[in-house]
Amino acid sequence: MSEIEIITDGGRCRRWSAAEKLRIVEETLHDSESISAVAPRNGVAPNLLYRWRKLMLEGGSVAVYQDDSVNGNNIVREIEAHIRELERQLGRKTMEVEILKEALDKSRLKKTDLACAVVETGRFAMKVVAETLGVSRSNLHERLNGRAKPRRGYHKA
Repeated sequence: MSEIEIITDGGRCRRWSAAEKLRIVEETLHDSESISAVAPRNGVAPNLLYRWRKLMLEGGSVAVYQDDSVNGNNIVREIEAHIRELERQLGRKTMEVEILKEALDKSRLKKTDLACAVVETGRFAMKVVAETLGVSRSNLHERLNGRAKPRRGYHKA
């Protein structure tokens, strides 16, 4: 007679606890047995055990527990360097904005005249220019359409 094997697990995926994963991986590391021998004894597919072992060697128990790869220190250092560069650029741009605002306050031209010149270049939206320079958008719009004329300076008698 020949033997017949009946599979009754229903094809479900088994969930392994972190302790079980670590115990099985430690068997492959400490004993002289191969992964192919340890896997069937514990009811684990050999390719899954190879994956657990690789994760364990790369990142320790955290990687095995989360079933995820581990980012190396060099990736973290690259990201931190990129963040520092972005913060440096942001600081420089903030300082440029402060310098330009101070120069605008000391300018002999009126803010509306400067705003008109900037809007006419077509690089920036009228709303953004008006907000940045502290000029009324409606006044700027009227000036650009030629319906309003610049006022003269006020001289006290």
